[in-house]
Amino acid sequence: MVISHSQGKLILAQTELLCRLNGGVQLRALMDDIRLLADAKLLIADAGAVSWTLILDDDEQLDAIAAFYGLEKDKR
Repeated sequence: MVISHSQGKLILAQTELLCRLNGGVQLRALMDDIRLLADAKLLIADAGAVSWTLILDDDEQLDAIAAFYGLEKDKR
């Protein structure tokens, strides 16, 4: 599944998520390392030594990612 984002594209695959950002930056995370923070519309990838966050454009993007991966959205 591909989701258009104001900063590029989010490419959701079965076991990983790839963020292709404008300017050639690519961020990759395994599904097990992803969290969603609902109130701030944050996609958080934390694999221990490497972590990154991306502010999503809207609740629809958050909902689509949560549904695709079967993730709960954190309310904190």
